[in-house]
Amino acid sequence: MIGPLQRQPSLFGFAFFKELACLQDPTLSEIDLLLDDPELVAICSRALAARRQRSIYFGRSTIAPDRLLRCIVLKHLKGWSFRGLEEELRANLLYRRFTRFYEDPIPDHTVFSRLFALLGTEGPQALHAMVVAKARALGIARGHCLRTDTTAVETNIHHPSDSSLLADSLRVLTRSLQTISQSCQQGDWKVVDHARATKYRLLEIARAARLLNEAGQQRLKKSYGRLLRLTRAVTSQARAVLTRLSRGELSARTDAVLRVLRQQNSLRHYLPLVERVIAQTQARVFQSQSRYPEKLLSLFEPHSVVIRKGKAHKPNEFGRLVRIDEVENGIVSGYEVAAGNRADQQQWAPALEHHVALFGRAPRLAAADRGYWSAHNERLAAELGVEQIVLPGRGPLSAERAVHQKKRWFRRGQAWRAGIEPRIATLKHRFGMQRAFYKGEAGFQRHVAFCVLAHNLVAMSRAGPR
Repeated sequence: MIGPLQRQPSLFGFAFFKELACLQDPTLSEIDLLLDDPELVAICSRALAARRQRSIYFGRSTIAPDRLLRCIVLKHLKGWSFRGLEEELRANLLYRRFTRFYEDPIPDHTVFSRLFALLGTEGPQALHAMVVAKARALGIARGHCLRTDTTAVETNIHHPSDSSLLADSLRVLTRSLQTISQSCQQGDWKVVDHARATKYRLLEIARAARLLNEAGQQRLKKSYGRLLRLTRAVTSQARAVLTRLSRGELSARTDAVLRVLRQQNSLRHYLPLVERVIAQTQARVFQSQSRYPEKLLSLFEPHSVVIRKGKAHKPNEFGRLVRIDEVENGIVSGYEVAAGNRADQQQWAPALEHHVALFGRAPRLAAADRGYWSAHNERLAAELGVEQIVLPGRGPLSAERAVHQKKRWFRRGQAWRAGIEPRIATLKHRFGMQRAFYKGEAGFQRHVAFCVLAHNLVAMSRAGPR
């Protein structure tokens, strides 16, 4: 059952928090007024209602939708983890008042994790659209100017290598097989834990990789061959266990049926990914295919891709490419998690089309860096009605193009465009968008949306009505 929006305060809470009113956080006070919107609360109410068939009026009382919304904003405003959110709410009366928990008990961090996930991907998008519409209504975001750029947001994975992916495969499959073996009746099969052998093979591979001569390469392939044989053996055993479970040859104990079902689903999920890891390791190590198509970077975040942004200190980044569109007063009017590693030139048209759909007209000025430039993109912006198109050309410039880019409005547009770089840095380091810690592709999109939502609320609180 969804928690009530109207709550009767106790006599202690009424007196105590009335005295606490002298303690103010200016930013939180402004955001508190912005979040006091029935339409924003209704989005969280619909997400909580979709949890079960009769979640609206049946079952134990869960968190109220206004509290859920404020906890989302506070977590990403401060850059906390779920544990940090729980600890701060328990200890800080100012945060209790902002989230409207007052003297009520604070949920466990695991409860916050499950409830945040209920919004899926559409809920955060609806919250962002509602906040941007509020900024437009207040005159903060007029949409006269647009600047856009892309950035790489990391997924929560370790540095991917073929050996570490094989080690992850062995660990995951062995863990599921051991749980099934312990939960089933006594059978004629056992699970061997290859953790120690895997560790030795990883050490051998690390030592051999330092040797660049022919002998080192032979040692490297020999160690990889041993690790591949271990992985194939465990994969074959996992496939055989799945077959026996589907045929009913293995029966779980009555107290462990759900446990076996969970591990069975886990094996069905991970086995295709492990087979991809085996195939790409065979191709990369033994067939010298350095550019393997659709390379898998993680078993746990398989949607991760390799992103090359030309940074000297970080040539390869592992995550997803995110486009950020910004208008006046620091309001992020749009964002998009790109599919794959698209070039910046392909991001220009979606940014302009989203702006036209949102504001009903093209911006007067549209700016991006030289990675967005192409003659087609300039023609597209002109056809949509953009008056000042600030796209610096690449390569040697013609005399006419050089004169065009030295015009005063063009140079001022370039200077304004540069402001999106610190905006992206703020989103990453201030609001936690540098690394997405929510699981799965849906969790990644939800993490990005919550970071943008918290940023926009802070920008609106500072800008005020115009």
